[in-house]
Amino acid sequence: MSSGPDRPLRADAERNRRRILRAADEVFAERGPQASTEEVARRAGVAIGTVFRHFPAKADLLRALLKRLLQQVIDDAYALAADRDPATALFEFFTRLVERTTANRTVVGLLAAEGIDVPVAGALGQLTAVVHELLQRGQRAGMIRAEIRADEVMALLVSACQGALLGGWDPELRERTLDIMFAGLATAGPARRRVWSAR
Repeated sequence: MSSGPDRPLRADAERNRRRILRAADEVFAERGPQASTEEVARRAGVAIGTVFRHFPAKADLLRALLKRLLQQVIDDAYALAADRDPATALFEFFTRLVERTTANRTVVGLLAAEGIDVPVAGALGQLTAVVHELLQRGQRAGMIRAEIRADEVMALLVSACQGALLGGWDPELRERTLDIMFAGLATAGPARRRVWSAR
């Protein structure tokens, strides 16, 4: 019996769903586009029928992985806003997001290649709001130039993630590129050196 789109899953079904998504993360990262749903089921320790009950097609699994990734990104940003040094939290979030995008290159690439639509407007709205908060905190701490705007930061984030995704940036190139971007965001002198020492 289907749980329906708005009905919460039973506890055991929710556990299985989380296990499937964790396994899919690993399998797609290791095997790339050739990864099979059967391998995901084996890695998750569930029957293939269980995978299909939650995700009837591979596209559904990929879509769920991307939505999960977006939520992790948003949660991470809010955690940094709450717990990290406001002077460096935006730079830390920037670095983590580019690394996470690179790690999930296969999932994002498959979604794009197959033309699978993922509704992200709500997630992007949340992300823009928390990036704005990180930006303002960094500006109040004197670490980010006062004239920098949130839409400019979002444009840089998108550019860096797209570059890492499509350009296959290795860790050294990611670090050098982010250093150049951070140099444009950070205030000069001791403040800029503090940003770099925090990394």
